[in-house]
Amino acid sequence: MTRRTSTLAAAGLLVVTLFAVAMLLPVPYVTMRPGPTVDALGEYEGKPVLEIEDAKTYPTDGEIRLTTVSVTRADSRVSLPQAFIAYFNPKEAVVPRDLIYPEGQTAEESKQENAVQMQSSQLTSEAAALTEAGYEVESVVTVASVAADGPSAGKLEVDDVLVSVDGEKVTGTEQAVTLVSSQEPGSVITLDVRRDGKAQTVKVTSEKSPDDPTKARIGVSLGSDVELPFPISNNLGESIGGPSAGLVFALSLYDMLTPGALTDGKTIAGTGSIDAAGTVGPIGGVQQKLAGAADAGATVFMVPDGNCEEAAASDDFGMRLVRVATLDDAINALEKLSDDPKATVPTCS
Repeated sequence: MTRRTSTLAAAGLLVVTLFAVAMLLPVPYVTMRPGPTVDALGEYEGKPVLEIEDAKTYPTDGEIRLTTVSVTRADSRVSLPQAFIAYFNPKEAVVPRDLIYPEGQTAEESKQENAVQMQSSQLTSEAAALTEAGYEVESVVTVASVAADGPSAGKLEVDDVLVSVDGEKVTGTEQAVTLVSSQEPGSVITLDVRRDGKAQTVKVTSEKSPDDPTKARIGVSLGSDVELPFPISNNLGESIGGPSAGLVFALSLYDMLTPGALTDGKTIAGTGSIDAAGTVGPIGGVQQKLAGAADAGATVFMVPDGNCEEAAASDDFGMRLVRVATLDDAINALEKLSDDPKATVPTCS
């Protein structure tokens, strides 16, 4: 073998080695593909997804499916070939890793964040559905945390509902903070609270605020919550996270609490966050959720108004894409389609 041949062979081997290494090295991206769908009117792992106690419910028909996206785990990495294959798959997407997992976030932290978002989504969907169905839902201020070395330690508890401060009714978190901070530091503040449904009066000696010694504080942080007129259980657990099932939960609860089936026996799917007032918010992964819904047999997909442009640019897989900005929009559209499958409703086209 000549020197030239040896050099070319060595160079070729080096190129092949470098290419192989490049193929194995992770890239700063994650893949998104269709995840499982769940019928919120049905069962999950042997239990009803939604259970309503102490209230009249009505028979339902068909399915209302929440849709999910399967994303590369926070503790996993995507190789160049994997990213390349996903990029050319119409049902998948490749997005920068930092958009899904902020720098430094662990897999456990990501899971916890998604669980908190799901829990919040369940609560706001319940409030929105019950309000739409004609029930009274009360917004309340709750104790979110109690400082272990603060004035309220041993007196107030997490989840206490704050009813009044020195006899003045509490109407919101900012107003409650003002009622406390405007007192003279060191003064005794009388708090009326509701704990486990029972009224209690608690007296707390305030202290100076570290940020402003002229203002009082009692060593708690406050949060917002709602009180429902009857118990609702969501048995989906933590297997699915994030806020995007809110609209589907609200539609399903409304369907259970009102006469007549929204779906007319069909399989409906959708996505979208929801607040207690019933406003539907945009979410991520619409393309993958559309594909997952189609695979589950859905004929209609409820799309948040903020996602309609993206959905219209994707494959609709033969489904009707209904544009919704509020829970009321979604209910009205489904009622029209139940009466007449060819009815005119807002769409994403």
